[in-house]
Amino acid sequence: MDTRYVTIRKAAVQSTQDEARSAFESHDRAAVLVIADRQTRGRGRLGAEWWEAPRAMYASLAVAPDWPEETWPRLSLVTGLAVADAIESDLGVPVALKWPNDVMRNDAKVGGVLLEAQEDCVVIGCGLNLWWPDAPSGFGAVLAEDPGPDVAAGLASSWADSVMDALQGSPDGWNLARYRTRSSILGRRITWEPAGAGLAIDVDVAGYLHVETERGIERIGSGRVRLVRRATVAPDQEAEDQTT
Repeated sequence: MDTRYVTIRKAAVQSTQDEARSAFESHDRAAVLVIADRQTRGRGRLGAEWWEAPRAMYASLAVAPDWPEETWPRLSLVTGLAVADAIESDLGVPVALKWPNDVMRNDAKVGGVLLEAQEDCVVIGCGLNLWWPDAPSGFGAVLAEDPGPDVAAGLASSWADSVMDALQGSPDGWNLARYRTRSSILGRRITWEPAGAGLAIDVDVAGYLHVETERGIERIGSGRVRLVRRATVAPDQEAEDQTT
């Protein structure tokens, strides 16, 4: 059993983010993983509307990283990679990552990452749709059948272990190469809000997305964007872009 963090499991909470931050304080600022079967007031990145699947993993890890504060934003990518690896190793299902914080399967969003920092505490949240037979358009689930209530806890622990492993190393030592292979947008044309369009060509170790635009190469941080979408292009144009 991993003893680098305290694990708390609850049937339902308003927000695992809030529960994890509170537990971090009450456990003398030790790392805490909170896992819940349901959330009643979950939140997405930048206040995005929260959708709840009938079977999901809701988990938040509160930790005081040794990494310099200016490197904390890259934990969104580290966390996304950790959950993708956990899904593949525990459930045998390959998923992709859409920069900066979405987990994708067959072009549908099946999960997301939320990073919130306050003083020396970072709360890293992950919501993952495990089963959702009637998902709204654009959303999906990892599994076609309901896995039952116990899968989420094991998956959350695998994810948290991977994040803690990454935090043991250097901020520049996380597995960027594997993140690139899991990316769903590199080599493709994208648009982003508030206003931007171009060809996604790389992600760097600091977590910035590099996009080739009409103005040249732009290096975009997640704090600058509200939403990233695959651009709609003709099939022959997209094929050309992928070989650029």
